[in-house]
Amino acid sequence: MSFCCGASMVGTKGTLKHYRTQVHNVPLLFCPVCHRVEVHYKVESEYEILAEYAHGDGVTDVDFQDYVLEDESAIFENVINVESEDPLAIVQSQIDMALDLLAVAKQIEDAKWERELKKRLAVMSQRRHRLQQKA
Repeated sequence: MSFCCGASMVGTKGTLKHYRTQVHNVPLLFCPVCHRVEVHYKVESEYEILAEYAHGDGVTDVDFQDYVLEDESAIFENVINVESEDPLAIVQSQIDMALDLLAVAKQIEDAKWERELKKRLAVMSQRRHRLQQKA
């Protein structure tokens, strides 16, 4: 499980640009709070090798899936949520987790962690409100 700023990161596949080369279908993790994106750690070295070779060969587009055979369910087995899930369910899961962590932070009297979690809860609550309005 990967975390960023107190939220569990969501698994997805996407396109990353490496210089002039776009690498499609790369397994990624992104933070629903700060929107940080990173290559999934299970395929990070494969991504770097493929991106460097493709760039060196002058290729503008390459599909990660064509060169790296990884089972998607195995890659994302350790993430709490994947992007294909209902966005409202993802946000609610993130809120539930942050509330659980907030209880722990209060129990161990970690004021700094409490403030950070409350900030994240505010961001996720706003997102939940926006999603509810769209529905």
